[in-house]
Amino acid sequence: MKATASQAVPPYSNSQGSSSQPGLAKKLGTMDIVFTVLAYNAPLTVVTGFMPLIMIEGNGLGIPLSFLFSACLIMLFVFGFTAMSEHTPNPGAFYSYITSGLGKNLGLGSAFVAIMGYFCWLIALYCYAGIAFEGLAKSLIGNLSLPWWVWTFLVMALVSILGYLKITLSAAVLSVALLLEVITVITWQGAVVGEKGVTAASLDWLSTSAFFSGSVGIAILLAVSSFNGFEATAIFREEAKDPEKTIPRASFLAVGLLAVLFISTSIMYVIAYGSDNVLAATAANPSEAMIKSIEHFLGAPGLLTVNVLLCSSIFACLLALQNIASRYVYSLASDKVLPLSLAKVHPKHQSPYVASLLVSFGTLVVIIACVMMKVDPYVIYGGIGGTAGYALMLLVMLTAFAIISYFARNKHSYSIWRVYIAPGLAGVGLIVTSWLATTNLEVLTGNTTLAYSMIGLAVALLTTGIVYASYLRKNKPESYKRIGRQDV
Repeated sequence: MKATASQAVPPYSNSQGSSSQPGLAKKLGTMDIVFTVLAYNAPLTVVTGFMPLIMIEGNGLGIPLSFLFSACLIMLFVFGFTAMSEHTPNPGAFYSYITSGLGKNLGLGSAFVAIMGYFCWLIALYCYAGIAFEGLAKSLIGNLSLPWWVWTFLVMALVSILGYLKITLSAAVLSVALLLEVITVITWQGAVVGEKGVTAASLDWLSTSAFFSGSVGIAILLAVSSFNGFEATAIFREEAKDPEKTIPRASFLAVGLLAVLFISTSIMYVIAYGSDNVLAATAANPSEAMIKSIEHFLGAPGLLTVNVLLCSSIFACLLALQNIASRYVYSLASDKVLPLSLAKVHPKHQSPYVASLLVSFGTLVVIIACVMMKVDPYVIYGGIGGTAGYALMLLVMLTAFAIISYFARNKHSYSIWRVYIAPGLAGVGLIVTSWLATTNLEVLTGNTTLAYSMIGLAVALLTTGIVYASYLRKNKPESYKRIGRQDV
């Protein structure tokens, strides 16, 4: 029997203590949450964009081992992460867990950093979506002169509508898009094996010399970033059918599936070009190296399919981000840190519609500002997207140590491995990864000034949260008690 030091506090209620509105719909099963997490990771985008970058900027032929190492690091973290999910039934994931383990002040600061991270991802991907959809439209229609931001606003409108509606509708859309992506990648892998043969499977990548070649630090940094998003398994706790079973299953399954897909695809990528030629081919055109390989093995129909699915992959990722960011705002409002009106749940769709509308409005304002200032969307995608990955990585590191701290102070029935050793090893690995991120952030953002400006913003938000929590403790103790959805 697990002892719980802090019980989950019910969401937004009226002054008489009775519920003033319906709760979020508890309709998500294991696979619904898994698909949301996988869609957030946008696997086709990782395959076509990140893999060539890891090879060129990172450790070359050692890319499969980089993904393997990163997957092991994240899987170690998930052992403790799922234990926290079972033991502290408060929604909010990193926010709630850091609060439980390291205190309300640092927990609130981490929540502000998390919102920054997810909001930055939304901005970055909306810009990338405009570019991708503009290119797809030109390839399908021909001479089409609509600028990228028109497509961005169209995509934003559809994402906002789905984010407003029932979460099960979003889950269904994400599931279809993701399955098509995975089927396409597997088909390409099969075509590579069919043409090259099993004997072409060189093991040059499976060596310590390959792993430590080039810049292994940057390779691991980018590979770890490819697994971002598994936090969503706990963020949707209030909407899971059976969270005690659903959250752990979805967490391990999501990370495991991503690991298999990324490792197998990176191996096939080396086989497709040949270990002697893959580095030169990738360096010659890293942005299109994987696309050209898909065209070679699957022909023009395969190329068109990938271009379409790349757009659907970006859309699915945006929809997942919209849902995650909305629920972060909803959790903070339920905790009375943000205005209670943001914790309202739609009476029909059972969605946090006000929080979702706020996220949509915020992204709209920023994109309009970028368009008016004529900022290059590629610059936004690289700079702001890199910042988002960096911010969320810091939260994973803090959560790893929060897990250890929490279970050191509370009775539990878990093994030493699950709540001390595994998260401890993950924490050490994440410290190293975070240091590599800090010293090489310009690789992610493409701009040193922007990189360190965004580091400053993350630190400022963390500090703001800590100071604000101190203010609440002194002036609004009831709100302070609820930080992290706790009552103690």
